[in-house]
Amino acid sequence: MDESSIGVRIRQFRGKALTQRQLADQAGVSVDLVRKLEQGGRQTASIASLQKIARALDVDIADLIGKRQGVPSANPDAGIVAIRRALTPVDDLLGGTKEETAVSLDDGRRAVDYAWGAYWSGRYELLTSILPPGLTQLRATVHAARNGSVAPANELLARMYWVTGCTLVHLGQTDPAFLAIRQALAAADLGNDPLLLATIRGSVAWQLLIQGRYDESRGVALNAAAALEPSGDVTPTHLSAYGSLVLQGATAAGRAQDVHDALSLVQAASEVALRIGADRQDYETYFGPSQVVMQTVDVNVSSERYPEALAAAEDMPANGSLPQASRARHLADTAVALTRTGQHQRALNALLTAERVGGADWLKYQTLPRHIVSELLDHDRKVPLRAFARRIGVNT
Repeated sequence: MDESSIGVRIRQFRGKALTQRQLADQAGVSVDLVRKLEQGGRQTASIASLQKIARALDVDIADLIGKRQGVPSANPDAGIVAIRRALTPVDDLLGGTKEETAVSLDDGRRAVDYAWGAYWSGRYELLTSILPPGLTQLRATVHAARNGSVAPANELLARMYWVTGCTLVHLGQTDPAFLAIRQALAAADLGNDPLLLATIRGSVAWQLLIQGRYDESRGVALNAAAALEPSGDVTPTHLSAYGSLVLQGATAAGRAQDVHDALSLVQAASEVALRIGADRQDYETYFGPSQVVMQTVDVNVSSERYPEALAAAEDMPANGSLPQASRARHLADTAVALTRTGQHQRALNALLTAERVGGADWLKYQTLPRHIVSELLDHDRKVPLRAFARRIGVNT
C-alpha cells in the first residue's frame, strides 16, 4: 500500500487505542469503510465521512488526508512561517512598534487586488511571498490613517487578512487560517462597508465547513444572509453577496448530510442567480448560475449521490465565468462522480482538463485528484493514467 495513503494514516492515528469497529462506532461510519480504507480497498471516502473519522481520531482533517505541508523557499521572508509571523506581531511587547512603511490607499488597493488575482489563479506559492509584507505594510497604513482614510484603510487590511486566510486553508494550515479570517472580520468591522463585512462572515462559514463544524457553518452563513435579505430594489452587488451566503449555507447543509435542506437552499440561491441573470464577481467572491451549478454538484458528491451530481454538472453554462481554481475544483468533483459510476476514462479526461485549467501550482496543493487517480489505477493502468499519476505524485 502507498505509505502516504489515507488508510495508512488512519491506522497510524488509531494505533492501539481503538479497534476498527470502535473507530467506526465513534465516527458514525460503517466498519466496512474503515476496513477498506486501511486495507487499500478504497483510496478515499466522502468529505463528510472523512471529517467524522478525523474527529473520532482527534486530528485535523488536513493531517488525515496529508494536505498540511510547507512551502520551502530560499527567501527567509517568504513561506508559511513568515505568514505566521506577520499574523502574530509582538512589537508592542518588545517596548515599541516596529517601523514599517505605510503605503498609500491606491498602492494598498493594487497590492490587495494583485493578491486576490494570484489566489483565484491558484498561485499559492507566489502568495506566500507577497502576503507577509502586504500585511505589515497595510497594518502600518491603518496605524497612520486619519479622519476619512481610517475606514478604507481598515477595509483594505481586512481584504488582505482575508486572502491570507483563504490561502492558508489551501496549504492545510487551518489554525492560522482561522486566526487570519477573524482578524479580517475585526478589521472589516472598523470599516464602513456592510457588504464586505457580511461576505467575510461567509468566509468564516467556509472555514468552519473545512473544519467539519457543519452546523456552525450553516448558522454563520445563514445569519449573515438574513441580515442582507433583499427587500425591494437592490443592487446586483447586494444580490450577489446575499446569494453567495445562501449557497454557502447550502454547502454546509450538504456536508452535514441534510440533503433536503441543502437542495432547498440551492434552489433559493438559484432564484437569486436567475434574478441577477449572469455570473458576477463582487467582494472577491463569485456568484451566479455557474456557481450554483458548481455547488449543486458539490452537495450531491458530498452526499454520495453521484448520478444526481453528473446530471447537475450538465447544466453548467457554456459561457460561465468561474475563476480558474473554481473551474478546476468543479472538474475534480465531477471526476469523483464519474469514477464512482464506473466511467473511468471520462473521469481521467476531467482530471486532465482540471490540470490544464488549474495549472501545476494549483494541482500541487490538491489532494482530491490524487485520491481519485489512486482509485482509477485499480481499474486502468494504461500509459496516460500512469503518466498523470506520476506528475501529481501518486505511486504507480
